[in-house]
Amino acid sequence: MTHRRGFVRTAAFAVFAIAAFAETPVESLNKAKSGLVVKGYDVVAYFDQGAAVKGSDQFATEWMGAKWLFATAAHRDTFRKDPAKYVPQFGAYCAWAVGHNHTADADPEAWKIVNGKLYLNYSKDVQKMWLKEQGRMISEAEKNWPGLHK
Repeated sequence: MTHRRGFVRTAAFAVFAIAAFAETPVESLNKAKSGLVVKGYDVVAYFDQGAAVKGSDQFATEWMGAKWLFATAAHRDTFRKDPAKYVPQFGAYCAWAVGHNHTADADPEAWKIVNGKLYLNYSKDVQKMWLKEQGRMISEAEKNWPGLHK
């Protein structure tokens, strides 16, 4: 058990260390150089299926200068009707990091829907820390987010 806590602390330190080098505001959406968001995962599937599901280029759409992939045409069409409902909070950056006034990449497999909003975390280990203080972390992240992105 002690080894696991040490790993979680190390993972948290790594997130902070990486974020410390980010001196300029980030883009409002965490996307790859290719423009792909959420590493190609279907954001509607989190809500409809309760699962992290990879999308397909066959069911792609563009929104806010980014490429979004979906597992089905129905999910793509649902997203197009109300994108803001499905977009991960804090631009798809790690909610725990934003709560600590930094940004970090997110793992699409480390997710949670809270009050109808999708949150992603850097890793499942970081997510465990975020879940312990979820309400406070969301509140802090909402305060911090405007100053962290362009």
